[in-house]
Amino acid sequence: MTKPYRACVGIALLHPDGRVFVGERIDTPGAWQMPQGGIDEGEDIIDAAYRELHEETGIARDSADLIRVADTTVKYDLPEALQKKLWKGRYAGQEQTWVAMRFTGADSNVDLNVFDPPEFSNWQWVNLKDTIELIVPFKRDLYQNVIALFSDLTD
Repeated sequence: MTKPYRACVGIALLHPDGRVFVGERIDTPGAWQMPQGGIDEGEDIIDAAYRELHEETGIARDSADLIRVADTTVKYDLPEALQKKLWKGRYAGQEQTWVAMRFTGADSNVDLNVFDPPEFSNWQWVNLKDTIELIVPFKRDLYQNVIALFSDLTD
């Protein structure tokens, strides 16, 4: 039986200078990623994106302007060992809808400890194309797709 993919949203939060927000996963030191998370039942993509952004970064809805919702989804498969550990083994990976937002706040608005337990231990602004080297290897193809979706926003 083929496992389904978990519905998820990813957020490319763009600094006014074109760099994107990445956080270092608290459970995987050295692995950085853009904010992302599951879409709750009955929740639309935009509300899910703002909720996840706040839960993972502390950034409130009034500090991020929606730029674009990608018109295609992207999938990634979890390695077999992680499939067994995450989400009670129900999913092969995630199918993500990516959202681009422009950060309108100040760096002091970032608070990684809003949610317990926190998702990230550290954060930084990086060039979108540099996220490939920071992400875990099994998500690199996905991040290539995200770069293609939003590279026109960072030039």
